[in-house]
Amino acid sequence: MKVLFAAPARLWDAWSPALRNACSEMELCREGDPAGFDALIYAPGYPEDGTVLDFTPFTRARLVQSLWAGVERIVTNPTLTQPLCRMVDPGLAQGMVDYCAGWAMRAHLGMDRYAQDGIWRNHLTPPLARERGVTVLGMGELGRAVASALTGLGFRVTGWSQSGRPVPGIEALAGAALPEALRRAEVLICLLPDTPETRNLLDADRLALLPQGATVINAGRGTLIDERALLAALDQGRPGHAVLDVFRSEPLPPDHPFWAHPGVTVTPHVAAETRPVSAAPVVAENLRRAMRDEPLLHLVDRTRGY
Repeated sequence: MKVLFAAPARLWDAWSPALRNACSEMELCREGDPAGFDALIYAPGYPEDGTVLDFTPFTRARLVQSLWAGVERIVTNPTLTQPLCRMVDPGLAQGMVDYCAGWAMRAHLGMDRYAQDGIWRNHLTPPLARERGVTVLGMGELGRAVASALTGLGFRVTGWSQSGRPVPGIEALAGAALPEALRRAEVLICLLPDTPETRNLLDADRLALLPQGATVINAGRGTLIDERALLAALDQGRPGHAVLDVFRSEPLPPDHPFWAHPGVTVTPHVAAETRPVSAAPVVAENLRRAMRDEPLLHLVDRTRGY
């Protein structure tokens, strides 16, 4: 099979060896006649001249495989008619679990309350995890992995999604139950995709439903939170702190108020990196499925945007 690596050139050295090792029967190319490719491995930023890729000439392609979990910058391309699959791989899920569990535990234990200033704060004893309510917004592959991990640590975990799809061992709320999910969230973890329905989901009214002093951890998409509303809510202590890994503009501009606000911790979109070694086998499996006309893994529903 002939496959175009339609991704920024900086990714080639890391990805090409892993992809070829996972799929030795693939001819991986960086250029060529579009009509001659059986599939594309794609990441936004290609082409690198700033134009939008026209998928129309790829008449033989049976698959467009995204290298990233988020596909909001791809599904809006009107020339895309080929099947599009998002990236879901074990390394991506583990990275998200590590990030969310680490920051949730930091918030739960109140680690930042123990200043190294010679004062013995023996009265600041955290509750047990089973006494702490955590809500995960977004119960896709990553949300389920995070919710399961936090449940394993003993937290009282509530999952919320539009569908309320059941998840073993976790209370799942749906759609209209969002206010209840927020009221329970002493720690709120946001892992929703960017869709018209999720943009500014956490506005002033919904942020006001959080418990006083709650912690918000956003590792989903920057568009989920109304930034001005969040800053105003932080000034009122509801939430008490926000850990933000994703933003409407990235890199986050140096003069953005998030950098200077004492209630915000900024991390540079590092929660869940797609790692070539763990992701390449997923790409290889989908390529083989496409060639055999078998059901594809993680096929995107374009009407829903993910």
